[in-house]
Amino acid sequence: MKLFLLKKKNIIQLLLLLTSAIFFNQPLYSQDSGKPAKVKTVNTKRVLYGLASFYHNKFIGRKTANGEIFSQNKLTCACNVLPLGTWIKVTNMRNGRTVIVKTNDRLHPRMKRIIDLTKAAAIKLGYVSSGLTRVKVEVIGKKAPKP
Repeated sequence: MKLFLLKKKNIIQLLLLLTSAIFFNQPLYSQDSGKPAKVKTVNTKRVLYGLASFYHNKFIGRKTANGEIFSQNKLTCACNVLPLGTWIKVTNMRNGRTVIVKTNDRLHPRMKRIIDLTKAAAIKLGYVSSGLTRVKVEVIGKKAPKP
């Protein structure tokens, strides 16, 4: 009895085809040529929902996670989910106001909030008096957005 041996490269290609067929509802083979179908990648925006707060004044002058000096006047934020240096658009779900900020810090690991903004960003979103608000966070990317 002969054993059918596959090369590592062929196994990986087969697994990729099967997962694309299952998860992306793509055909395994194109109908016209019988060759494996090409999997198209869809550029989807990452959107997160959760609670936002803003920094306490005790952090002014301290270093953030990426080495910058913290200031309440900058449009920056702390987030545990997104990579440092990511530009994001934050929308206040209660009043619809938006602000674009850059992640440059991390939250405490046990923090259940999704984002912690500077006071300048919180003022633009209009929730300084309440302290917390529900927000929608949309990832823009690593490059700074055009004004």
